[in-house]
Amino acid sequence: MHLAPRYFVPLAVVVLTAACWLIHPLHWALAVMVPVLLLTLWDFSQNRHALRRNYPLIARIRWLFEDLRPYLRTYIVESDREGRPFTIDERSLVYARAKGDISTHPMGTELDVYSDEYEWLGHSIAPNEDAPKSWHVRIGAGTCAKPYDSALLNISAMSFGSLSANAIEALNKGAAIGGFAHDTGEGSISRYHRKHGGDLIWELGSGYFGCRTKDGKFNPDLFAEQAQDDQVKMVEIKLSQGAKPGHGGMLPGAKVTPEIAEARRVEIGEDCISPAGHSTFSTPIELLEWVVQLRELSGGKPAGFKLCVGQPHEVMAIVKAMIETDITPDFIVVDGAEGGTGAAPQELTDNVGMPLREGLILMRNALVGANLKDRIRVGASGKVHSGAGMARSFALGADWCNAARAFMFSLGCVQSMKCHTGECPTGVATQIPWRQRGLVVDDKAERVARFQSETLKALREIVIAMGYESPWELTQHDMYQRIDSAKAGPLDEVYGFVKPGQLVEDPDSTQYAHAWRVARADTFRRVF
Repeated sequence: MHLAPRYFVPLAVVVLTAACWLIHPLHWALAVMVPVLLLTLWDFSQNRHALRRNYPLIARIRWLFEDLRPYLRTYIVESDREGRPFTIDERSLVYARAKGDISTHPMGTELDVYSDEYEWLGHSIAPNEDAPKSWHVRIGAGTCAKPYDSALLNISAMSFGSLSANAIEALNKGAAIGGFAHDTGEGSISRYHRKHGGDLIWELGSGYFGCRTKDGKFNPDLFAEQAQDDQVKMVEIKLSQGAKPGHGGMLPGAKVTPEIAEARRVEIGEDCISPAGHSTFSTPIELLEWVVQLRELSGGKPAGFKLCVGQPHEVMAIVKAMIETDITPDFIVVDGAEGGTGAAPQELTDNVGMPLREGLILMRNALVGANLKDRIRVGASGKVHSGAGMARSFALGADWCNAARAFMFSLGCVQSMKCHTGECPTGVATQIPWRQRGLVVDDKAERVARFQSETLKALREIVIAMGYESPWELTQHDMYQRIDSAKAGPLDEVYGFVKPGQLVEDPDSTQYAHAWRVARADTFRRVF
């Protein structure tokens, strides 16, 4: 735990007391009382903290418990299923799989199967034990010179700078061992992403880090220089993210180290700004034209975009632009509002953005309703940590899944909620060298690879139990949800699922009639 400045005076008192005791043990009482009295008088006379002024010395205990609270709550107060954002049971599942421990559970489910929290996947009387051992999804078939055969579970976007050098190295080495992809996050490709040669998905945010001009605009030459590297397999435009949709950011100059500056192509020590929106496009059509440009500049690699769904009409506007131009991205990643590894304003984290389930259903309906789903692969990202969670995403229209926090847990993250302070106790989300030292790359890389492999095995067990050949056969009819304490049914009784072509042929018969009507291919704004 990092020693905050507020602990310096109490620590000095302790040291002074110990020194006095060592000099003359018989005077220990005096050695204790004098420093404590001085500290009490200091608290009483200072005028910056009301609690210390009114309750000298005692008020300092509050600080200690504030810092210990996340640990005490997790390990002592909460039950196995109460923790947020991830419960102890959810984290324990990831830890067990990452370490190769037994991840089975005795005595049946602890969930209340007659409450709203319970949902299930329908199994078959005739399981299919002949299902393939593994699956990959081809992204960019028909449009790209270099399509990518993606694993079904990849590492979601987390930048170097947010994560430590050791964490990035371990993630990428784990991806290389396991044969899956590692999304760079918008902080661009660092030397630590390149060290072990794992497949990369290069994410481009509004700051265009790694391929920007001095004034922060997109530089196609710099982009082509890096994107054509064989290690880069796909290019992803970040429109928004689950943690802070529609919000930019700034890395203060004091945190822009030489290594971060090298990766992002910015000046050392200068504020590193990510605008709220992109400067390269301003309409849905321009977004699709940029996708084509990125595909060409990368040498024919799949290009697409990621977003946390916000306004339904904006999704419809992009779909209308696809119909009008006949341009489609190779993939779309739907990020849920429950996702997010980066620090964000709490009002945005708690109140803005569509959760993964609703966002994924909307995206599936928009593409299916416009007869475009077979041309575009859809990724799902948002608190995915298990084979069952993956199966649910496939049932809602996903073609593969990404995970961020689950892979952080596989590195040893204990959910201390210190990510934004640089005080991460396990060396995952910090740039402080001595904290990073605890994260041993070779050991954690094996855990990363093992977690991904074991989670895919769990997905396969579910597919087998349901009698299918692949997870893409799962549909909303296979997923059941409790509607109330007396009634449950398949998901299509809870949500509406449009039929192929229905949005184009008869939009008024869908729940998206208004969003479709006010959407236009040449603007993201509503047009009444």
